[in-house]
Amino acid sequence: MTAVNLNQKLAMFSEHWSPKIVAAFNGHDVMVVKVMGEFVWHSHPDTDDFFYVLQGRVVIQMKAGDVILEAGDLYVVPKGVEHRPVAEVESHLLLIEPQGVPNTGDAGTAAKKEKL
Repeated sequence: MTAVNLNQKLAMFSEHWSPKIVAAFNGHDVMVVKVMGEFVWHSHPDTDDFFYVLQGRVVIQMKAGDVILEAGDLYVVPKGVEHRPVAEVESHLLLIEPQGVPNTGDAGTAAKKEKL
C-alpha cells in the first residue's frame, strides 16, 4: 500500500486536457489533468462534473454565469448543465468521474483517459 502523490503524477506528463487516472474508488476514476486555454462546450446528461483546482486558476463558463476557481477551490457542475472550463495559465485539476463516463459527455469528442 502506498499513497498517491499528486505532484509526482503531474510531473509525469506535459500535455493539456488529457486526464490521467491516478486512483479509483466506488466505481469512480480519480484523475489529474493539466489545462490551459479553452476546453469544448459540453454537458453530462446523467452525471455531475467535479472540479478541484490544485494549482492555477480556472473559469467554468456556463450560460447562467461564470464560476472562478482558484487553487484550493472546488465546484460541481450539475448534470445537464452546459459548461466550458477555461484556463489563461497552466492549471492543475483533480477530477472525479464515474468510470466509463466520457469527459465531454460524448464518447466521440471525449479526451482519452490514461492510467498512470
